Order: sequence, then C-alpha cells, then structure tokens
Amino acid sequence: MVARVSEARVRPGSRIHGSLCRLARELAGLSGWRRYGVALLLGVIAVATLPPVDLSPLLVVAFTGLLWLDEGSSGLSASFGLGYAFGFGFFVAGLYWISGALLVDIAAFWWLVPIATMGLPAVFALYAGIALLAANLASKYLRSSGRARVFAFAIAWTVAEWIRGHACTGFPWNLIGSTWSGGFPGAIAVLQCVAWIGIYGLSFVTVLAASLPALLGASSLVPISERRRWMPAIGAALLVLLPGVSGAVRLELSPAAAGDIWLRIVQPAIPQTMKWKPGAAEGNLRKLLNLSVAASPRPIAAIIWPEAATPFFLERDAVVRREIAAIVPVQGFLITGALRASPPPGPMEQIWNSIEALNADGDVVAHYDKAHLVPFGEYLPIHEALPFRKITAGATDLSAGSGPRTIALPRLPPFAAAICYEAIFPGAIVNEQERPDWILNLTNDAWYGRSAGPFQHLASARTRTVEEGLPMVRVANNGISAVIDSAGRVRARINLDTIGYADVALPAPGQPTLYSRAGDWTLVALLLLGALPIVSRLH
Repeated sequence: MVARVSEARVRPGSRIHGSLCRLARELAGLSGWRRYGVALLLGVIAVATLPPVDLSPLLVVAFTGLLWLDEGSSGLSASFGLGYAFGFGFFVAGLYWISGALLVDIAAFWWLVPIATMGLPAVFALYAGIALLAANLASKYLRSSGRARVFAFAIAWTVAEWIRGHACTGFPWNLIGSTWSGGFPGAIAVLQCVAWIGIYGLSFVTVLAASLPALLGASSLVPISERRRWMPAIGAALLVLLPGVSGAVRLELSPAAAGDIWLRIVQPAIPQTMKWKPGAAEGNLRKLLNLSVAASPRPIAAIIWPEAATPFFLERDAVVRREIAAIVPVQGFLITGALRASPPPGPMEQIWNSIEALNADGDVVAHYDKAHLVPFGEYLPIHEALPFRKITAGATDLSAGSGPRTIALPRLPPFAAAICYEAIFPGAIVNEQERPDWILNLTNDAWYGRSAGPFQHLASARTRTVEEGLPMVRVANNGISAVIDSAGRVRARINLDTIGYADVALPAPGQPTLYSRAGDWTLVALLLLGALPIVSRLH
C-alpha cells in the first residue's frame, strides 16, 4: 500500500515530464516550412508579452519552444534560419505600427509601406538569427552542456539587443526586458532591478528565465540526475521571484509623496493630418491656449505643451509670443515643443526640433535641441542620393543638438529634456555631471493612431525613470501623457485619443541608482557571471 501511494505521488510529475519530452521531440522533428512557420509564430507570441498585451509568462512558451525547435537543427545555417524566422515574426508583430506614419501622406509614401512593414523586420531579424547561431557555435566548439547552451543563448540575445540599441544610430525598441514595464501583475516589482543592471541586464535575466525550462524536455538538454530534473523550472522561478522581492522592497522605500511644485500638462490630440495643414495653424494654437487657461486652485509653476506644439518659429514671431505670454503663470513658465530656427535676424540656415521655455513677458529663456534624430523622419542619412524627402513636414533636414543637458529655471527644479523617442535610449538622456531632479519628455505619437506604438513608447519612458531614479513628466500631442515617479509608478495620465489637461504635482526625485552611476558596466559584470557555466564546460 505504501509503495502504491508513493508511486501515485510520482506519476503526475512523471507524466508532465514525459509530455514535455514528447512535445520537445515533436518540435525538434519538424521540417520544411512547418519548422520555420512555428518559429515565426513563436516570435509573434513573444510580442504578446509586451505592452499593451502584457502576457509576460508567454515568454517561456516563445523561448523554450525556439530552443526545442533548434534541437532538430542539422547545422549552424539551420540554427541561423530558425532564429531569423523567430526574429522576423517578433519584429513584424512588434513594429507594424511604424507604417502608420506613412499613412499620413499616403499619396507620397505608399511605396514605403511594405519596406516599413516587412523590410525593417527583415533587417532586425538578423540579430535574432545571429544570437541563436552564436549560442550553437559556443556549444559546438566548447562542447558545453545543455545548461551552458542556455546561458550562451541568453548572453548572445542580450549582446544582440545591446548592438541593436547602438548600431546605426540605435533602435532599442521592444527589448525583452520591457515585458516587465507593462501591466502584468507584479511586473513593476521586477522592473525595479533596472536600477542596478539596466534594461539590457533585465533582458538577460528574462531570456535566461524563459529559456531554462527548455532543459525539462529536450533530450540533449535533460539534466543528468533524475532527481534534479525540475531544477531548471525552479531556477527560472527564482530568477523572477528574487528580483521581484528585492523590487518590492525598493518600491516600499522609494519616495511616494509628491512635492509642492504643480504643473499643468496639456494634450490637444491634434490629428497628424491637421498638424501642419495650411490654414490650421491658428486653430491649433487656439486649442492649446484654451486648454491652458482654465483656473486652478493651486499655483501652477509651468504649463507644458507637447512636441512641436506651436506651428510657428517663436523666436521670430513676437505676435505669437505675446499671445502665449498672456496665459503664462505669474513668475512661471510655458514649456513647449517647437521648431527652432537659426537666431534672427539672420537667415534660417538650420532648424532644430526643440523644447523652449517662455516666461510671462513672452521671452524665450531656455531651450533644448533634440540630439537623437529619427533617420528618414527628421533627416535623410544620404540626402543627395535618395529620390524622396523626409517623412515629416518641410524640405529641410533638421539639425541635431549637442546631447543631454540639464535646464534650470527659477522656482522650478532643474530637469533633463528628451524629445520623442530619445526617451527609449538607456543612459542617454541625463547629464549625470549636472544631475537634474526630473525628466521632461515631450512627444507626438499621433503619427501611429490607436496602435501598440504609443503603449510601447510609454513603457520605455517608464523604464528610464527606474534606471535613473528620477520622476518623469511626459506630455504627448496625442498618445499617452503621464506623470511617473522615480520607481516607475504612474501617478497621473491622459489616455490615448483624449483631449484635455491635468494639473499634477511633480514627484520627488530618488537617490542616484547604481545604473545611473555605472551605466552598462553593470551589464558587463552580469554577462561575465553568466558566462561561468560556459567556460567551465559543464556537461
């Protein structure tokens, strides 16, 4: 009787393990288009872990499935092809919204839609293909164990993400660590570890946790000891739980109280088709002014408008500056996105995408010029050789600013400025030598309609607050405007497609984080630690 009870207790675990092994064998045995079709589908599933879907546990399905498929690879080229198919599915599903910017002027840019929809994912998929290829190269030449192969894959994926975030001006969008920057329950606690290891470090931890369960099923990856066959699942759980617990402690200790500085953020939700339409400039300005003049029970230190809110060159238009000055708070400021031209009275030789601060006298007292411009959107990389203009309005390429800087205005805490997608670049928006008290991000996501783009953009901006230990005020023309504290908690927001304003208290800054001081050197240390199972040739 004792033996039967004992046997019954063992069977459920054995049945699960047996089912996983059968599934792993079936995936490894796929061939032809089915093999690459499943890899592409797994890449699409991986996107569902990111905002706005936020089903983080599906990463286990995506990455474990990919490694099981790769068990059937006949050589290195087959592994590369498998990773490429996975990456193509991931980037097609994750970046489809980019083509929305072309629909604003579809008559001029219709031919670029397939390039944006399929061409960019086809290029970015190379990173995923190379990552899986590199992991198998390490496994082949170091004759490493299955466990070491999983570590090699996590390292290779993370390095590929880092290169994607820096090469050719960089595009660190939808990093796998961003699965914790959305709305999955408890995700914000795990997100806190970017304060120590940054978003690339969180990607490594996440890919490793999602890949370790592959050891439960693939024949060559099964642990040697039957007793320890569930250790990969336990290890994966610990890789999530330990950062989650430490993150929960950090959340508890992070400043939650708001200060006594009040700001008014304005979201006019002007359709992109109307943004630069001839004859619409006065109406767009009037809309912003009307949203800004409502009485407030609290003293407003600054009114904040979104990216390129004013369709006028403010430094060259005294009439518009006087209109704006009429609604600027006493001893306060209006901070707005605007196009800034070469200073008058000279000709307009250069134009910048800028943030400008105006006082109650209508004087422009400070500005920041966007440094990280969007290729083909704000400038053409090889202007003379291309037969088309940039996607944004105007024939002149925008000029780049000098980089991160801290803006100090009287009676307002100093802030770091970031325009549009500058907020997606880790470690690149704050001047640590002149550390500010908050980050201001002005953007215009109206280009992308009601797609995943604005939600993914907000998630990246939210991650920067935790990395830097600084609150962020984010103001969008249309998109998602929000006030986020130094631990990534959204304290106020204006939702997509909403016209309105919100009076918000500026959250207090946190202490400088390890990542803000050391940058990606923390990632190097983490990857060296992760390389130990590889170099030791564990079998």
